[in-house]
Amino acid sequence: MKDLLSSLKSGNWRALVACFLYFDTGFTVWVMFGPLAPFIQKDVAMTPAELGLLVAVPVLGAAILRVTLGNLYQACDGRKVALMGIALSAIPALVLLLMPGAPSYTLLLVLGVLLGVGGASFAVALPMAGSNYPPKVQGLVLGLAAAGNIGAVLDGFLFPALANSHGWMRATGAALPLLGLAAMAVCFWARDLGEKSGSAREALRAFCIALAGLIALVLAVHAGVFGAGKTGVLMLPVMGALLAIAVLPRHYRGVLAEGDTWVIMLVYSITFGGFVGMSSYVTTLLVSLYQVPKLEAGVIMSLLALTGAMVRPVGGLIADRISGVRALVLLLAAISLCDFAFAAWMPPLGAGIALLALTYVCFGLGNGATFQLVPRRWQGRTGLMSGIVGAAGGIGGFYLPVIMGMARESTGSYQMGFATFGVLAALAFVLVVVHRARWLEWALAQEGGVAQTAVQAVEARVGN
Repeated sequence: MKDLLSSLKSGNWRALVACFLYFDTGFTVWVMFGPLAPFIQKDVAMTPAELGLLVAVPVLGAAILRVTLGNLYQACDGRKVALMGIALSAIPALVLLLMPGAPSYTLLLVLGVLLGVGGASFAVALPMAGSNYPPKVQGLVLGLAAAGNIGAVLDGFLFPALANSHGWMRATGAALPLLGLAAMAVCFWARDLGEKSGSAREALRAFCIALAGLIALVLAVHAGVFGAGKTGVLMLPVMGALLAIAVLPRHYRGVLAEGDTWVIMLVYSITFGGFVGMSSYVTTLLVSLYQVPKLEAGVIMSLLALTGAMVRPVGGLIADRISGVRALVLLLAAISLCDFAFAAWMPPLGAGIALLALTYVCFGLGNGATFQLVPRRWQGRTGLMSGIVGAAGGIGGFYLPVIMGMARESTGSYQMGFATFGVLAALAFVLVVVHRARWLEWALAQEGGVAQTAVQAVEARVGN
């Protein structure tokens, strides 16, 4: 405990709290459709695959927008970027609260993209929090800031109960005071000490193009422009990613030529993608697979999300001690085994929840371990890499509910869905093992003269 307090005092703890609240409320808004899905389905006719797409669109929105929002953070004061993101992510709740009748499925898809701006807060909250602290505690600090994914806990407790008593459209209005609290914290407490480069105007233009383009892509896929059925849906993340990359400045695209970037992206698509994707879909899974009542399913979803969120800082702390590389080797193996166990066994309710809880622990620890590595490997490009790696996590989170919905619709079971993600986790495990020796050279680098200079620079800027 003494070491923890000492680490927090080595930087600006108020800025860390502001970043936590910004990401926490953004996450709450981001996965709002997940626990509300069974209620929405009563008013808006949807197939299982369409329901999977609906809860996946906000996840994809965050995935794609994180890249351009991370680029915008790299060029602008993070506080301004955060306030813009809060305002955009409040629009869906305002629209649904004021509408006299049930919305169309098409409008819900558009609002889902805007909800994704809340999840994109990851690309701003983490580097802004880290900029207030020295390099030696980055794993802990980024883990604490990213523990804002505890916002998913509020979703399961808050929205189903409100939807049951007041209707799901009015229930979405509960997000507005939370976003207001985050905005005040950012205004008064947040500080951005990160290095800035590039044109703010060009970065803002790229973000706007990505947002408008993603809305257009989602609507085009829904209209069958890219093929009927599953084809267009499965191609949507690829097209969205290409859009985000196309609007990035050319010199930033260089990180995509590095093999390490793609391995880290795959790892995070398993850990964070698993966390957010399952948080978006687990309510539907429990209701359809085990016939759990909707309110109880929401509570279980909250407890699972709480489990994964609470252990994320622990994952960063462990990674600071033994390195994120060693931690990820063990965690990816465990995630793969959990997925295969679920696919082979399809356990009864009690065992299924226990297995899901274990998987969530691995997700949370893996998220913290992954982001202990990013500021060490990509120094000076943390904001950009937070966006790119976060995008990969979001894309993984998009595919999980979509593939689960397709598996259920095609086979009547979730076995193929769990088996698919078990294979992907096994692949990530193999790649980390292959890179293990080389990664340990920089993952375990001791803070020496260069790090001490960075600490002094941070302290001087805090003093100013």
